[in-house]
Amino acid sequence: MLLLAVLLLMSQAKSEHLGCGERPIFEGGFKYSRIIEGVEAGIGEFPWLVSIQAGNQHFCGGAILNKWWILTAAHCFHYEELSPVELSVVAGTNDLTSPYKEIKGVTKIILHKDFKKVNMDNDVALLLVDSPITFSDQKIPICLPRQPTPSTWHECWVAGWGQTNTGDKNSMTTDLMKVPMIIMDWEECSKKFPKLTKNMLCAGYKNESYDACQGDSGGPLVCTPGPGKKWYQVGIISWGKSCGLQNIPGIYTLLVKYNLWIKNVTEMEGRPFNAEEMRAPPKQTLMRSEASEFPESSSPRFWLLLCLLPYMLCWPIFSC
Repeated sequence: MLLLAVLLLMSQAKSEHLGCGERPIFEGGFKYSRIIEGVEAGIGEFPWLVSIQAGNQHFCGGAILNKWWILTAAHCFHYEELSPVELSVVAGTNDLTSPYKEIKGVTKIILHKDFKKVNMDNDVALLLVDSPITFSDQKIPICLPRQPTPSTWHECWVAGWGQTNTGDKNSMTTDLMKVPMIIMDWEECSKKFPKLTKNMLCAGYKNESYDACQGDSGGPLVCTPGPGKKWYQVGIISWGKSCGLQNIPGIYTLLVKYNLWIKNVTEMEGRPFNAEEMRAPPKQTLMRSEASEFPESSSPRFWLLLCLLPYMLCWPIFSC
């Protein structure tokens, strides 16, 4: 039992010292196949991704910010008028039917006060879970992007449990699917989407039908600046003309615009989020044994220990 407890503590300690945006157990090459036109994600490839559910049914995605907060899209809740008690957050699994997952209740839904359903501007929301998420190799927070963001990213992906066929509600999948993305030029994209605002970005894949679709909304667009580097959430899956139209990008909430909003809201709710703190693993403090530091003879501690020494020596043997 003692050995088991030690192993559990070691495992928990290892997980607690993981920084955001890391994927410690994911192995395998990059598969550029075609959530529309996607392939199954690898175990631990997107450990920050969660399924947001109502009545045990997936309807939107989200990302773990820290042990208390889930980042998602405002439009997921604007139309349905769902209350927190109706929601659950499923974390730590690629397969929604798996028994090996963590399920959290939700105590608060916070939509951006300036969310506009007409053009989907400020499409961002936060969920406060009812108890802390236990981090592990398959449950790791995503990093938020620093300012200024890189002009180009090495690699970007979206993933989700949404529709895999346009217009077919029965094509929702219980296995996590992924698809590669390239961030498009904003000016070029605005020609196709006149309602595009500076709080949005466009992403797709030239000459391909790669896209997110219904059910993927609220999930993260994640990018990394280079091989072996941390992953950052650059966008939130928001809207588009349709799913999987060739050379028509999807529209995402530009997350770097909302770092201050996230900071202010989480502080106001008493569960503050610190982006810089999440980027680096917690510092391991050097533990010192006070017993190894024998007090100086001039200190009161020295004389107190001297007086107690006979009692300390004979107590384990017999009651003196």
